Amino acid sequence: MNLIIVESPAKARTIKNFLGKDYEVIASKGHIRDLPKSRFGITVDENNQLIPAYSVAKENAATVKEITALAKKCDTIYIATDEDREGEAIGWHIAHAIKKNPEELPRIVFHEITKTAINHALENARKIDMDMVNAQQARRLLDRVVGYKLSPLLSSKIQKGLSGGRVQSSTLKLVVDREREIKAFIPQEFWTIDTLFNKDIEASLVVHQGDKLSKLSIENKNEATSIVESVKNDSFIIEAIETKQRKSATPPPFMTSTLQQTASSKLGFTPKKTMMVAQVLYEGVKTPDGTSGVITYMRTDSLNLAAEAVEAVRETILKRFGKKYLPDEPKVYNKKSKGAQEAHEAIRPTMLEFTPEIAQKFLKADEIKLYTLIYERFMSCQMNDALFEQQSIILKGANNEYKVSGRKLLFDGFYALTGTEDKDKLLPTLKEGEKIELQSIKSEQHFTEPPARYSEASLIKKLESEGVGRPSTYAPTVATLSSRTYVSIEKKQIIPTEMAFTVTEILEKNFANIVDISFTANMEEKLDEVAEGHVDWQKLLSDFYFPFLEQVDEAKDKIVSLKLAQPLGKNCPQCGSELLLRSGRFGNFVACSGFPKCKYTEQVDEDGNKVEAKVETSDEKCDKCGKDMIVKSGRNGKFLACSGYPECKNTKSMQVQESKTSDIPCPDCGGKLIWKQSFRGSFWGCEVYPKCKFISKFEPSTIKCKEKGCSGVLAERVYRNKEVFECVKCKVRTPKEEIK
Repeated sequence: MNLIIVESPAKARTIKNFLGKDYEVIASKGHIRDLPKSRFGITVDENNQLIPAYSVAKENAATVKEITALAKKCDTIYIATDEDREGEAIGWHIAHAIKKNPEELPRIVFHEITKTAINHALENARKIDMDMVNAQQARRLLDRVVGYKLSPLLSSKIQKGLSGGRVQSSTLKLVVDREREIKAFIPQEFWTIDTLFNKDIEASLVVHQGDKLSKLSIENKNEATSIVESVKNDSFIIEAIETKQRKSATPPPFMTSTLQQTASSKLGFTPKKTMMVAQVLYEGVKTPDGTSGVITYMRTDSLNLAAEAVEAVRETILKRFGKKYLPDEPKVYNKKSKGAQEAHEAIRPTMLEFTPEIAQKFLKADEIKLYTLIYERFMSCQMNDALFEQQSIILKGANNEYKVSGRKLLFDGFYALTGTEDKDKLLPTLKEGEKIELQSIKSEQHFTEPPARYSEASLIKKLESEGVGRPSTYAPTVATLSSRTYVSIEKKQIIPTEMAFTVTEILEKNFANIVDISFTANMEEKLDEVAEGHVDWQKLLSDFYFPFLEQVDEAKDKIVSLKLAQPLGKNCPQCGSELLLRSGRFGNFVACSGFPKCKYTEQVDEDGNKVEAKVETSDEKCDKCGKDMIVKSGRNGKFLACSGYPECKNTKSMQVQESKTSDIPCPDCGGKLIWKQSFRGSFWGCEVYPKCKFISKFEPSTIKCKEKGCSGVLAERVYRNKEVFECVKCKVRTPKEEIK
């Protein structure tokens, strides 16, 4: 009898299906031995080496006992954990936990869970790679040192429950720095000249009176008006027509980061969800031939593809699409981001005959979506490029020059499989020297936009390009920032909280290296060198540990506590704990020492005196307990709440009490306009709703919109610090000074 030890129960079940009675397969369910959760767990010996105190957690004791019992009955014990540093270390810990010598246990690896791959692995067993184990140990101890020394410091100086981390804190700084850019951004006004020539040619003005124009060249309305008047009186001819062929290159196969990014943009999956679904596809799902893994290992930063897989996909492309879609030679892709480390393949399907059409009968909704994405990316990466014809036309006038570009698809290439969202912009047949007439011209005001906030996908892309973290850490890092309330995610945008600014500012002043993205990336490179056997892991640890401890000791004295935890001699009215004077981004405030369980706060003035909140009374009584109802403010405006809170939590909408009418009649039916409230906010709506469904966030005027075909009226509002009139229907904005 032989024993194979894997990490996942699902993986164990799939492998067991492939092997006969001579094999027993069991799962460790991840790490079964690790640093203790309740204490630091690292000591320093006389040689200044960091010694970890690994132990088996109580929840893993039964698993270890079961594996140990099976191991005693078996002739050969195979370690079959994932082939990365984490998996290598898990195998090493399993051997120690069951009292076996790690060097004596055969180690098997596979990148896909198929019968062929498992049998091949059993025939090519190796030993546990101690360089990879030591690289994982170094990372684990580094993270424990930073986490256990930095987190208590932040909690003691700022607020309970805060944490800091080697990768986490530098990632948070990226998010905070982007928000700082956005807040410091000053919009710049610019104008564009939108011109339409005959034959429906829309062109862009590129030269005016001999000067080349860039996006921001036209800075104000006067300049725009002057140019418009100049162009109106100009006549144009086709000066030059340039036609070129351009290729649209096939995309590379997926690795972890690009799979997470594409699944986010195309499927709306979070990185965490993407990895959970991919894990299921890798470990085993039902197929026509039984349970099997249908994709290769999903935690990889490699673009390598197995020769037999490439050969199989080329045969499939030839049969399905024909010879013109198949390149003469297989395509090879190289890793562009920093620090590619693991010897995996790219993510690909394991069985090309298991097409998305067949898979629909076996996979769940999210599984088929992700599987189709992976399947089509692998197929398309070995197809021919798409070919476009690109045409550029120069329209020349006496004082002005226009340029218009268009293209059309000549050969669809890999788009035959994936489809394309690119629409052909076909231009009419034109000849050089041909006259062309101006049909319409107008100027339009714009303002430059601040840089966009990171999404989960774009943040992962940034981390990868900077060499921070590894495939297995991208999704957990983003998830940690969210769970620690350092960031919130709204409409796919990552928004730092006030606490994120506070923590980052303190770390920048006292632990500049920890939040320095280049320092974190450099540490990743050193860990790579440990895995390759070029750097001693203990030297790497000691070089970081002792200087870092000095930083922590200095910071304990330098950082002024933001808690201001001097006793106020008062107890919290909600839970009875002591009230503390604290400092926040917007000044001092009083808060309960029982935070985060109790979130009671009081407003205080500059001298620390309580500012009594003004209670706005109403004439209404609570219909549940009979006490007075008072006016309170919430995210959607004012509402009525029982004065007996928290014993009575009754609330009531103030829509009737707060209603007001406009002197302007409804633009659609002539009825009265009433200021209303809903869970989405306040708005002007018609009194005869639902017969008339007119709504507007801003009070309409009697000024009619002058846009062609629009019957709306204008509403006065402020847009980007400018007073404008905006049409309630077509939303076209006009500067206030232009409305007479």
